[in-house]
Amino acid sequence: MEEDSTFVGLDVHKESIAVAMLAPGERVVSWQVPHEPTAVRRLAKRLQDAARGPVEACYEAGGSGFTLQRQLQAAGVGCTVVAPSLIPVKPGEHIKTDRRDARKLAELFRARLLTPVHPPTPAEEAVRDLCRAREDLKMDLCRAKRRLGTFLLRRGLVYRRARAWGWWHRNWLHGLRFELPIDQSVFDHYLGEVEHLEERVRTLDGQVEAVAAQAPYREPVGWLRCFRGIDTVTALTIVAELHGFHRFSGPRPLMAYLGLVPMESSSGERHRRHGLTKAGNAHVRRVLVETAWHYRHRPGIGSKLRQRRIGQPAWAIALADQAQQRLCRRYARLAARGKPSTKIIPAVARELVGFLWAALYLRKEAAR
Repeated sequence: MEEDSTFVGLDVHKESIAVAMLAPGERVVSWQVPHEPTAVRRLAKRLQDAARGPVEACYEAGGSGFTLQRQLQAAGVGCTVVAPSLIPVKPGEHIKTDRRDARKLAELFRARLLTPVHPPTPAEEAVRDLCRAREDLKMDLCRAKRRLGTFLLRRGLVYRRARAWGWWHRNWLHGLRFELPIDQSVFDHYLGEVEHLEERVRTLDGQVEAVAAQAPYREPVGWLRCFRGIDTVTALTIVAELHGFHRFSGPRPLMAYLGLVPMESSSGERHRRHGLTKAGNAHVRRVLVETAWHYRHRPGIGSKLRQRRIGQPAWAIALADQAQQRLCRRYARLAARGKPSTKIIPAVARELVGFLWAALYLRKEAAR
């Protein structure tokens, strides 16, 4: 069946798509089409008319997302999105064009040398984008607070009484007055931007809470909230970003996917390991590293964690307690050996991935 298949490489851009069709027993045929829905439908029909068997197309994952894949599949053409960082590269090849890239994709796809990307459904992608939008707003909020702080520092105003951005700090900010009208206008702008972004973050927090309380996210989010340092936003981010969790057959592939394993350059008797690969999903890696900081303290069950565990199954609570005991000991043991916290925390996050995989994957397997 594969001998009769026609393989198509697509080099996708915002305005155009470079197409390379590799039919069995024929030379590569290349052309270019506009990146528009109507042109994509005409492309699918042309591929089906020219092929004598099944048509398999592929393109690199990028800013265009999975829309093109869904359009081609709806038109009856199989399409695969591949990981661009795992495409083989020839060191001596110094000419790069859209036509060459499309032809290279078609040839490598026929040789089965490309790594596919697991596509989310439109509903899964919407939840993932909701979590990413909140993350972007939090970054904007941090920048806005930093701008306000540096502006006040240039005017010789430094708050030292209590915790920053608490009630007392905000009351102090609203009581500030400047002699120059321009300074007052700039201060009001900076403070208004902070409060506006805080309100937008609260709005998205409410949407995240509402989504996490619905199926199919209610159960896995509840299980992950049993772990120390993981609340609703972090749990939903992990579940939404790692859609199709069953595709990871073990914790080690998941660790590698999240970029939490060290790089290695070994040859013969030489063995060298470097820092983390930092490949794969950076959003999950960030929240896991933030979570790992909670395990530098002694094991314990606080009031908030106890509240999150109400109504959750006993196996999830037992697994979370086991993770807390092991990871806290891990941090203390590495710290006693003189390791810096910047190296300890990624190691703790890497081991935490194993417990999260057990909570999500093994439980689903047992339910089948």
